[in-house]
Amino acid sequence: MRQLNEQLDRPDALTSRPATPPPAGFSPWAGGRGVLQGAFGLLSAVDRAGEAGLTRLASECGLPKTTAYRLLEQLVALNAVERCGGGYRMGPRMFRLGQEWQPHPGLRAAVREPVRRLVGATGATVGISALREGRTLVLNWTPGEDTALPPPRGGTVWPWFTAAGKVLVAGADRALPLDRLPASWPREAAAIRDRGVAFDREEVVPGVCCVAVPLYAADDAPVAALCVLTHPARNLERLADVVQRTGRAISSSLRVRF
Repeated sequence: MRQLNEQLDRPDALTSRPATPPPAGFSPWAGGRGVLQGAFGLLSAVDRAGEAGLTRLASECGLPKTTAYRLLEQLVALNAVERCGGGYRMGPRMFRLGQEWQPHPGLRAAVREPVRRLVGATGATVGISALREGRTLVLNWTPGEDTALPPPRGGTVWPWFTAAGKVLVAGADRALPLDRLPASWPREAAAIRDRGVAFDREEVVPGVCCVAVPLYAADDAPVAALCVLTHPARNLERLADVVQRTGRAISSSLRVRF
């Protein structure tokens, strides 16, 4: 045990070995970033695996097993990770923190009542999404009357070319980290900006169509998207008018609040 503690107390025990020699004067411990990178690397590995043992998690993160064990046990003490049998899985604290994340202060509060009314008026499933790391991140969904279209759970990640993703990409910085854009995208993006709405006609999921509009705060860049899921038989153009009215109301509320 004494030997183990001595190994864990070494600074290099909490950081993975660099593939190439670091530059002169470099310190992986500047600002504690080595520890943070190791901890977040383990959290990401746990998230990807769902549940995994120490050996797998340490290997995926490039950490010594003693280092990975020490960090994981610290995360367990914080309820960020929990033990499960002989492995680890995501803890309740991370779930709570993740559920509270929003791309703009006050967004969840601003959309709550308008989304409820939109679901009541259309009977459709309504959601809020953001664009992160070049993909569409679902924040939450409110199910409608149609149980044949089950809403995705919050935290689900879709390709950028969902209706919500397209409406956000069309109004965002061109330097976004996206896959190669199709040749037709500049023309489609211009049409989305002109109309203020994007459509997904079974492009992502067969049998599911979407209508999405941008939500704005103080500037011209959208902070999130309001999206409605429906059947291909529904008149998307007519539905778009209702969704746009709700989107404008939410944007007005966000501008007043912040």
